[in-house]
Amino acid sequence: MASKLEQLRSMTVVVADTGDLEAVRRLQPQDCTTNPSLVLKAIQNPAMEEHLVRAVDQGRHSDRPEETIAQELTVGLGAELAKIVPGRVSTEVDAQLSFDTEASIAKAHAIIEAYDKLGVGKDRILIKLASTWEGIRAAERLEREGIQCNLTLLFSMAQAKACADAGVFLISPFVGRITDWHAKSTGQTYTPETDPGVLSVRRIYDHYKAHGIDTVVMGASFRNTGQIEALAGCDRLTISPELITKLGEDQGDLPRQLSPGQAQGRAEPISEQAFRWEMNEDAMATEKLAEGIRNFHADALKLGKIIEERLAKGQVAPAAE
Repeated sequence: MASKLEQLRSMTVVVADTGDLEAVRRLQPQDCTTNPSLVLKAIQNPAMEEHLVRAVDQGRHSDRPEETIAQELTVGLGAELAKIVPGRVSTEVDAQLSFDTEASIAKAHAIIEAYDKLGVGKDRILIKLASTWEGIRAAERLEREGIQCNLTLLFSMAQAKACADAGVFLISPFVGRITDWHAKSTGQTYTPETDPGVLSVRRIYDHYKAHGIDTVVMGASFRNTGQIEALAGCDRLTISPELITKLGEDQGDLPRQLSPGQAQGRAEPISEQAFRWEMNEDAMATEKLAEGIRNFHADALKLGKIIEERLAKGQVAPAAE
């Protein structure tokens, strides 16, 4: 019998949730997704030392600020990933811009331009934006320009509806973080069939398919393989190398859980007022969105600190542990 990973790939596009080049080469996913936390983790790997050294040295010689060097490091990593995967590499707009539509659009253009200089076209990149109202509006305009987007830190149906209205290419609802919040709040332990994160993605998927919405649903942030198996058949799933490996080692049967079905009609658009009210009424979504933005920004600051220390030394030093 084929492994569960092989069975999953027959019904779902598997994306690697990592910036680890060696893991991507070994696991051979269709796409890759990165964020500041993954980039920070990636540069702790000795295999990434060359990319860090090059980015810092180029920045030192041209007197570029830490923020610019960090972007070049991130894009450089993304360009290397694009050489490995046949599909897309998601690259994130700075978390601190999550409530600024115009600045998010400008940063997205800068990212696309940086990739272009490395020979990676915009058709290979997805711009990642937090699913704030402002981030969704930025994505709407970028999509009209032909720059496709991945809306991340998505925890609610209100966010999913707004993303669909904006015509974004892909959304990343976060399974594990939803479950974490509910487990902490209620003290319960969940099975895959009662898991709040799994159920949230299923509701979004069913809503999209029932209304003929083309936006891709990519479940993210998994804590165990049970959550992944409960979403078999979802458009895409972005999975850590550890869990991809476990699925590859498991020879059990993996039944399909999600299927498109027949579209029943168009969905009503969600207004800004309704979006903000529904988010206000959803404590989990509000808290996890804010927490995610803060954490991504914190890791971006850590990355900047590493670069600043390298620049100050004036010489190459080992990557921070």
